[in-house]
Amino acid sequence: MSGLLALLLLAAPPMAVIDEADTVRREPPPHGAIGMSTAWRISDHAPQPRRMEFRRRTLDIGSAIGEHAIAHDEVYYVLDGEGEVVSDGQRATLKPGMTAYLYDGAVVGIWQKGDKPLALIIAYPVAEPREAPVNSPAERKEP
Repeated sequence: MSGLLALLLLAAPPMAVIDEADTVRREPPPHGAIGMSTAWRISDHAPQPRRMEFRRRTLDIGSAIGEHAIAHDEVYYVLDGEGEVVSDGQRATLKPGMTAYLYDGAVVGIWQKGDKPLALIIAYPVAEPREAPVNSPAERKEP
């Protein structure tokens, strides 16, 4: 019986349904604090263990997620606005409906361009799945 109980305790929940309204906050963007942004840390509200990060972020006019090295593949999907993404010095313009797939080991960043905020979905794998929920901002890692 204790073996069955152990398996049940290790089993992942069947799903997590998260309302983004419960995850929103205003903060400087990561990797340089260039300007301000609105962040929805959606996956932070999923029970542990989890294997991916899923976030929404809107960069205010003039804001950017500064250049930084990534140790995993990462995806930026543009919902609204216009931006310029860089990966190892190569630059590209992104508009709504476009995706930048960024590769492990690259130095990447994204800047808001144009006359309206840049709204993104950002997804990447977690470095190591945790057994307990992340509670404080100091414990979180974000692109």
